[in-house]
Amino acid sequence: MDKKKVLFICVHNSARSQMAEAFLRKYGNDHFEVESAGLEPGTLNPVVVEAMKETGIDISQNKTKSVFDFYTQGKQYDYVITVCDESQSGACPVFPGKGERLQWSFADPSRFEGTNEEKLKKVRLLRDNIKQKIQEWLKSEF
Repeated sequence: MDKKKVLFICVHNSARSQMAEAFLRKYGNDHFEVESAGLEPGTLNPVVVEAMKETGIDISQNKTKSVFDFYTQGKQYDYVITVCDESQSGACPVFPGKGERLQWSFADPSRFEGTNEEKLKKVRLLRDNIKQKIQEWLKSEF
């Protein structure tokens, strides 16, 4: 069986799309080839890295990638899933191609305010919501 190709995209590829990619890798049982990218690749969000480590997933060595680079490489995907929140949907990149487009709205952790501990609490909720969305989507796929 051919693996389905999935691309998760958001603005900076520093948090939401990285978490979604990691969870699909973990729970997708090798049925997927998965990547993530952003419109303006930034640096990994350290609070997100910490929250993911709590689930046993280390994304600390991941690099942020540009959706434009994937486009210029001629990459095609079966699914292109944007994970920007609704209020940022205008800033969320669009990836051309024939793949099915899905929009999953998640808050942007770079906008979370408060102490590190307060941010971590919010990121844990976000992380768990992304994990749940991946698991629900996998049930609908198989």
